[in-house]
Formats: sequence, structure tokens, C-alpha cells
Amino acid sequence: MSLLDLLARAALTARLGPVFVGASWDDVTAALGEPRDMLPARRRRPWPRLFGYGDLEVFVCRCREVRMLTVPTWRDTVDLPTPLTGGAGTFPGGPAEPDVIAALERAACPWEPDPALTFRDQRTLRVPPTSAAFTFVVPDDGLPVLHAMGLPDNGHRCP
Repeated sequence: MSLLDLLARAALTARLGPVFVGASWDDVTAALGEPRDMLPARRRRPWPRLFGYGDLEVFVCRCREVRMLTVPTWRDTVDLPTPLTGGAGTFPGGPAEPDVIAALERAACPWEPDPALTFRDQRTLRVPPTSAAFTFVVPDDGLPVLHAMGLPDNGHRCP
């Protein structure tokens, strides 16, 4: 499966394998193993935390639920855990906007421009049913390039 087909499916279903907003952190680590800690915990407030599995970034709240996930795609290559990809876990980075739109259409995933996150050198496409966001860098010359795809928090507040 290509990176764009994987991201389009995630945008449509709001899931990247066992990782989704609201998932139990214990379930995620049981499926994917121990992640790398992207930001060291502070002694007085060890949560929330940002973890990484290759290029997949997962934000976890203090009640140990996934609150947000992001796949940065601006690098030369994008590495994702093979349990999520069903095969090769390394993909070329920097896909162009027309290729992203083609993948969304192949997946029958509705999308629309997000004017609130579109300005001079950035454009964002949003998937209304899941609020998934595809954010592009718009160069002075050439096609917009996908910077990141993310599934946002749904307004959860820890007890």
C-alpha cells in the first residue's frame, strides 16, 4: 500500500491501525511496542506526552488516551511501523497536492479546503466526517507539497 493510500484510509476511518483519537495507550503499546519519547517528561507534570513510532507522532493525555496523531511527510522519507503498513514501512516523502487528492478520491474520502488554515504559504484540506487535516506548504513556484496529515483531538478533557 502506498503512503497516500494509507493516509487517505486513515483520514476516512479516523484510524491508523490501532492508533486513533480516544484509543487506550495500553492498547497502542501492546500492538506497536514501546515508542520513543519525543519530549522528556517534566518532573512535576509528566503528562501529557508526545511519543513517536518512526514518523508517526502520538499525543497522549494524562488519563492515557490518544488525543491526537500526526504523520509529518515533509522529510525525504516517511517511516511508519510495519504493523500499520502491512509491508514496507518506508515511503518517499513530500507528495504533491494532486497526488493526495487522487488518493482521497480513490478512497471515496470526502474533502474540502479549510479556509481557516489556508493562507499565504500554507493550504489545508479537511475531511469533514473525521476532521482529518492534510496541510501543504505552497512554494513560490511549483505544486503544493504535503507537510503533514493529522487527526485532531475531539475536545476531550481529562477528569
